[in-house]
Amino acid sequence: MTEHTQNTIQTKKALTVNEASEYTGIGRNNLRKLITWQKIPVIRIGNKILIRSEVLDQFLKKNEGHNLKNKYEVIAV
Repeated sequence: MTEHTQNTIQTKKALTVNEASEYTGIGRNNLRKLITWQKIPVIRIGNKILIRSEVLDQFLKKNEGHNLKNKYEVIAV
């Protein structure tokens, strides 16, 4: 990821799943599972999924030390 791309992602209010993956370090497939499990709220525009960056920050704080691959351990935002 280039510095310009990283700066652009950090200033956006809503991110695609790919951008959210880069922003958080959580893999795309794991993010999609968390969305399916309704642990992360999203905005849907047709097939496009957007996640607010502030929601991702809250999610990471609440789930620090939790196993994100275990549906029952993850705290929803």
